[in-house]
Amino acid sequence: MIVDNALYHQGKRVPLGPGDDQSLGSARVPCDPGDFQWIGIHDPSPDELELIASTFDLHPLAVEDAGDSHQRPKLEHYDDTLFLVLKTLWYVDEEDAVETGEINMFIGKDFVVTVRHGEGIDLAASRRDLEQRAKVLEHGPMGVMYAICDRVVDEYERVGAALEVDVDEVEESVFSPARTDDSNRIYVLKREIAEVRRAVMPLREPMRRFATPTEGLITAETATYFRDVADHLQRVSEVIDNLDVLLSTAFDAHLARVSVQQNEDMRKISAGAALVVVPTLIAGIYGMNFDHMPELGWTYGYPFSLLLMVGIAGGLFTWFKKSGWL
Repeated sequence: MIVDNALYHQGKRVPLGPGDDQSLGSARVPCDPGDFQWIGIHDPSPDELELIASTFDLHPLAVEDAGDSHQRPKLEHYDDTLFLVLKTLWYVDEEDAVETGEINMFIGKDFVVTVRHGEGIDLAASRRDLEQRAKVLEHGPMGVMYAICDRVVDEYERVGAALEVDVDEVEESVFSPARTDDSNRIYVLKREIAEVRRAVMPLREPMRRFATPTEGLITAETATYFRDVADHLQRVSEVIDNLDVLLSTAFDAHLARVSVQQNEDMRKISAGAALVVVPTLIAGIYGMNFDHMPELGWTYGYPFSLLLMVGIAGGLFTWFKKSGWL
């Protein structure tokens, strides 16, 4: 469905025409030099996409990609039209989950078509914010692209900050004195970091290209805005790489702690077994009931064997305690 359909003149929104109609039937309006039209669509049907494609003469391959909500971030040129795919991210802290959406943008000389899939970023709010920034809107369709990219990358930074908090919790848990089982959470977080990487890494090259002035849609002043986005994106990329390394280190430390704990358990089990084995050995010897055992007729044999068991067990207990085995 069409969420919004607007015409912009000198950085300000102006009526489309009679009734300011936003229906598909009035999708294309004539634009004066410097003006542009921005149409926002959310989860469109194939028929809606086909009508938009025929109205703005969009390339069939780009339209096919825009109808599929499982594209990787990319930038493609089709004649005089740019096609950009962005992944939107948001973090569900209760589930340690990174959720994803998608925004596809068609950028022409006098039009912008945004196709949004899933929840993610509300472009209606982004449009309202952008309409308060006439200086950015004066850059035309590329100003819209900058504002959306900037908003998307800002959300990447929020997701990165949330992941940093969770990774800090994992590190604190791994190195705490208590026995913890962090392997499952470490795996979940590494999987979500991989999801973030799939959104962030492919976007670096398009942002780098937008940060370089060209003879086309990218002017020197427009490139300045995209350099800021590219810088933020690079910062997110570094954060994600660092978090992945920290989680790998935390997992190695967790395995090492598990191994140490198992060794400690085995020492305690061995020490406990030794405390039982020695008295059992003495009892076994004196319980064999051979006729020619000199100790069997001894008056003090029974109390002596008990004292021997207690004495040896006590000596072993003291030794194990001092050596840290118990």
